[in-house]
Amino acid sequence: MPETALLLQMLAMLLVIGAFAGVLAGLLGVGGGIVLVPSYFYAFKTLGYDGPQLMQICLATSLATIVVTSLRSVLSHNRKGAVDWAILRGWAPGIAAGAVLGVLVASMLRSVTLQGIFGVLGLVIGLYLGFGRGHWRLGAEMPKGLRRAVLSPLMGFLSVLMGIGGGSFGVPLMSLYGTPIHRAVATAAGFGMLIAVPSVAGFLLLTVDPAFRPPFTLGAVNLVAFAVTIAMTLITAPWGVRLAHAMDPKPLKRVFAVFITLVALNMLRKALGF
Repeated sequence: MPETALLLQMLAMLLVIGAFAGVLAGLLGVGGGIVLVPSYFYAFKTLGYDGPQLMQICLATSLATIVVTSLRSVLSHNRKGAVDWAILRGWAPGIAAGAVLGVLVASMLRSVTLQGIFGVLGLVIGLYLGFGRGHWRLGAEMPKGLRRAVLSPLMGFLSVLMGIGGGSFGVPLMSLYGTPIHRAVATAAGFGMLIAVPSVAGFLLLTVDPAFRPPFTLGAVNLVAFAVTIAMTLITAPWGVRLAHAMDPKPLKRVFAVFITLVALNMLRKALGF
């Protein structure tokens, strides 16, 4: 077992990370996963659990926290009447199906491959947050028919491969199709539930080599990191929701875009062995 002092340092880090992730989930609709996955990766690797399935543990644990965080966030947004339930109902089957496929694929990939995928997709998200414009449009309303049948499972699939909720892809998509930003952020919290619930169910069934498995890990979900993170996000997610309805988040998005871009580049560096 790792030394007590090191465990306490990791506990303190997870408390701070969890608080930050909760605020982000409510404020920007990007979900805490994009912060949690690289943070878990660093924490577990520092503790000596750097195995070929490390990224699966990080993805699964992040998605487990998103189940709770997204539920708290969507309920808070719904009290303000901001959630578009029609979009959620229409996109739910495809997103859930894509999430299940994502678990199947992620379970077969090596940790280094998932690092590379996270780095590439994280870089795309960071660049969009940094350079995307609110007036960009692909259409006047959310896609239906064939386009929805393609985009909804793709969103669920890619989100699971990154261990994130639906906000990082859902908010830009809804904005590009004319959904007001506050409604997009609120509805994306519901996307997170659709992604996280089926994917966590799948990851709980995944077998992880005991030699590289952190203590108190069920399937690929580490219960300690999950509990510590949730203890903070339950407190801070509503703060983010209140901030989202009280301020313009654009300046913060620019700063966050730089942060995510750097995190993604660092993950790519590690995946490439530099």
